[in-house]
Amino acid sequence: MLRPLTATEVRVLGCLAEKELATPEYYPLSLNALVNACNQKSNRDPVMQLTAEDVAEAIAALRPLGLVMQSNDGGRVAKFAHNLSGKLHLVPAELAILAELLLRGPQTPGELRQRTARMHAFDSLESLERSVEEMLQRQQPILTRLPRQPGRKEQRIAHLLAGEPEVETAPAAEPAAVATARERQERLDRLEQAVEQLRNELAGLRAEFERFKKEFE
Repeated sequence: MLRPLTATEVRVLGCLAEKELATPEYYPLSLNALVNACNQKSNRDPVMQLTAEDVAEAIAALRPLGLVMQSNDGGRVAKFAHNLSGKLHLVPAELAILAELLLRGPQTPGELRQRTARMHAFDSLESLERSVEEMLQRQQPILTRLPRQPGRKEQRIAHLLAGEPEVETAPAAEPAAVATARERQERLDRLEQAVEQLRNELAGLRAEFERFKKEFE
């Protein structure tokens, strides 16, 4: 079982997997190319500003886990590749789903199908959901379904490589009947305060009038 990965390690793995599937002609990646991929503003959530040192440290931490390896292409510049497919036994369709979740966080199946198209073309939403289900049903699941958010029809899918994802809790909606009753009570309270103020003002006017009368008696 892998330890939970850090946000930087997740980003490095996501970028390596994405580049292998989307632009294989530029894969494996040099350190500089990997830094640029990690800091892309498109197809990333959140956008990060990692240094070469940050990425190098992540690579150094991922290599003993068997998730990243240095390429043996013989070039003068060291290049790096991921080993997600070998370590987690992923087929290309599953790797595309995992890469997208590593890069952008939890997403609905509809969002995943649209956004993985540059890496793997799912011919239908059902075919994507079959791949998701395979990854959910493993003895050691790679993915999980998050509770449905208010106003959303679909549950979002999240990866588990960084541990159990935090579930965003939306504030409970106040029932309309309770809100309406409270608003009526607030209006009534304001009216009672206004009536009390008028009573006090009227009492003051009466007392002033009585003093005025006594001056002429």
